[in-house]
Amino acid sequence: MQPVVEVYALDDFVLWPVAEVESFSYLALSGELTPLEVGTVVMRIASCNDIDPEDGGRPPRPADPLGSFLHGLLTFDSLFAAGGLRVTDSATGVAFLPGCCNGLEDWREWHQVLDGSGQAWFGHDPDPRAERHGETVRLTVDAEQNDSPVIELLATDLRRLLAEAEHDLTSFLALAADWAAQNLPRHAAPVTAALARALDLPTPTEPPARNPEAHANTP
Repeated sequence: MQPVVEVYALDDFVLWPVAEVESFSYLALSGELTPLEVGTVVMRIASCNDIDPEDGGRPPRPADPLGSFLHGLLTFDSLFAAGGLRVTDSATGVAFLPGCCNGLEDWREWHQVLDGSGQAWFGHDPDPRAERHGETVRLTVDAEQNDSPVIELLATDLRRLLAEAEHDLTSFLALAADWAAQNLPRHAAPVTAALARALDLPTPTEPPARNPEAHANTP
């Protein structure tokens, strides 16, 4: 199980360095990402929320390009991060992927399968569904298909996998906080807080130490 963000290539993006990625692929989050990959994830989450303010709602969009691009990320109370939790069966190769409109901010809904209603849906086209049957959890890749591939695992294994996924998210957030301090020093604290909201995690309490010799001319 891996927390993933759906990414796509933006050839004209120049606000900070990003990695070359295949459009509409998934980038798994962890504490092992490169700075370019972290920049790609931050860019993608910001772009998911890059929506013009409505009348009487959020503050007006700033005029400068960086402030304008970050505006939705920094001003929306509820954020969307296209993606979710990907589960891969290493024995069969079957992959359970988040569907369209699923967001990583809702990753805790997986606990409904274990401790709540016993089932959860994760987007559409395909329609991935998780259901608990006693001590077994069935992950159906596309519940709209009668012959859909499935993954079955023990409820105890799912609980362990969710704990590991949360660790990956927490490790990524710590890495992203350091990245923001290096690459977006004037916006580091609010960007880190926004990423924490987007990942449904507590905001890191200790700001990372910044290397004064690195990125001296960053935005």
